[in-house]
Amino acid sequence: MQRAEQVRDPGRRNGRPVGNVTRGTTNPNRMRRLDRWLTGPQAWRLLAASDPLVVDLGYGASPATAVELYERLAVIRPDVRVTGIEIEPERVRQARALERPGLSFQLGGFELPVTGRPVLVRAFNVLRQYEEADVGGIWKLVQGRLAPGGLFIDGTCDEIGRRVTWVALDAERPLSLSVSVRFGAFTLPSDAAERLPKALIHRNIPGEKIHSYLQAMDQAWLAAAPLAAFGNRQRWAAMCRTLLDGGWPVQDGPARWRLGEVTVAWDAVSPQS
Repeated sequence: MQRAEQVRDPGRRNGRPVGNVTRGTTNPNRMRRLDRWLTGPQAWRLLAASDPLVVDLGYGASPATAVELYERLAVIRPDVRVTGIEIEPERVRQARALERPGLSFQLGGFELPVTGRPVLVRAFNVLRQYEEADVGGIWKLVQGRLAPGGLFIDGTCDEIGRRVTWVALDAERPLSLSVSVRFGAFTLPSDAAERLPKALIHRNIPGEKIHSYLQAMDQAWLAAAPLAAFGNRQRWAAMCRTLLDGGWPVQDGPARWRLGEVTVAWDAVSPQS
């Protein structure tokens, strides 16, 4: 396992994979909410790519979610190439039994040891096991490997994917924060706070923008309680409309809201310096 300073200074990797061995816990279908976003409003990135290379970084002890990612993306781009990358050799050895044309597995870390520049990189439940101080350096390292128009997703979810959050970054900067929840799996939208990405999870305190955003979500959710008689989809959509009307830079629309999802511009929730 590498020391934290080696992660914060990715140039000091001496040919070794950059990163630490993580717990690796995962479950089938855990990433479905993010994958639905990648094959929905973000599908254009894969469709426009000259080289449809995708990386699932740190897929864990089981390659199930990497296989699912390949199968979902292949529906919209049949020539997609998905590479699952893990830093633990035994996980890679076991996963290679599932390789097929378009799906492969590789030993490595945040340096992304693949040929070409990926248009999508997914790292879920990986950075939450690092220190907050490590995040900036890791982001920059992965961003530097993206193809033009590429996207890096740093996300976190619960054990079976009912509460999910992710930050989307392009090659230059973070773009947005998404929250996606299963109706019935929360009391207040801020229940998703325990699954915030590492860059934000310790910032959910008064005075930080993410705290204000989550509080605004809760207030709008409670205000929309009369719509519960028409179903939680209608109530969530009303919450999102209230956020948008209140000046929060919500980036999506009703089609996404009805899924229990909302995306807001990163600048509205980014950590205070």
